[in-house]
Amino acid sequence: MFIDLAEIKLKAGNGGDGAVLFRREKFAPKGGPSGGNGGKGGNVILKTDHNLFTLLDFRYKNSYEAESGANGASSLKDGRGGEDTIIRVPVGTLVKDFETKEIIFDLDKPDQEVIIAFGGKGGKGNAQFATPTNQTPRYAENGRPGEERKITLELKLIADVGLVGFPNAGKSTLISTISDARPKIADYPFTTLEPNLGIVRYKDFKSFTVADIPGIIEGASKGKGLGLQFLRHIERTRILLFLIDITSESHQKDFNILLKELKNYSSELFNKKKLISFSKADLVEEKVLNKLRKKKIKGADSPVIVFSSATNQGIKELLDIIWEEINKN
Repeated sequence: MFIDLAEIKLKAGNGGDGAVLFRREKFAPKGGPSGGNGGKGGNVILKTDHNLFTLLDFRYKNSYEAESGANGASSLKDGRGGEDTIIRVPVGTLVKDFETKEIIFDLDKPDQEVIIAFGGKGGKGNAQFATPTNQTPRYAENGRPGEERKITLELKLIADVGLVGFPNAGKSTLISTISDARPKIADYPFTTLEPNLGIVRYKDFKSFTVADIPGIIEGASKGKGLGLQFLRHIERTRILLFLIDITSESHQKDFNILLKELKNYSSELFNKKKLISFSKADLVEEKVLNKLRKKKIKGADSPVIVFSSATNQGIKELLDIIWEEINKN
């Protein structure tokens, strides 16, 4: 199950209280104050983990708390600091304030680590308040409370290539052909209900990642169909590969609709490198294919790439062009 949104509550550890204590030694009847400081509360830390691909763990646990610091002790002994709580999240996680929706962190690198809630400061023991005019202070500071907050985690897939097309354009079939990903494939719309990520092995010791995004329909940028559930995932891809069904009555019209939805959602998304391809080439006769290979699609950043996942026709050429474009960016 792919989970790409989660809301969690966080509580950093409280600081330990300072101690009010005095030395009670046989030969030091007036030994003075000896209360130690309280320990600092533990922080709540978010850390990216490249082995995680969804926010599924937060479906079962949505509240996290760090350890509080220990209180100060006698003989000027400070309390132990509280243990930090480390929460692991996938690379590509946006961290937003639950109330304001403001982006706090964009965790887009492996092993990235940020403090999301700070532990409270430990209170000072009475020994810290001793002065020449107040040699036996009978008070100490309480520890400060740890920070509490509620955040929203939003996952955006990070991939080199994002596959864009209408439902049943052949995106799932393509990703299953060029990678080890095994998305659900069928002859009805919206087979893909969640993004799939595949690693494509290219020649010797080279690879790139491809994200199979659920199909776009007209009005998707306004929430129709799967709407905004998938558009945010395309934002993180480096280039876009548009798949147009070769049997479509109007290739240009299909491409224009897809472009419009991307532009309505995000100008940044619209300005990404756009490769254009015709899928399902096995359904068309060879003489028709030769004409389609020369076809110009207005708005695309590449000549038309014609391929068939069923017969592997044109797959090598497709991967060569993708690899070349990835290395330009």
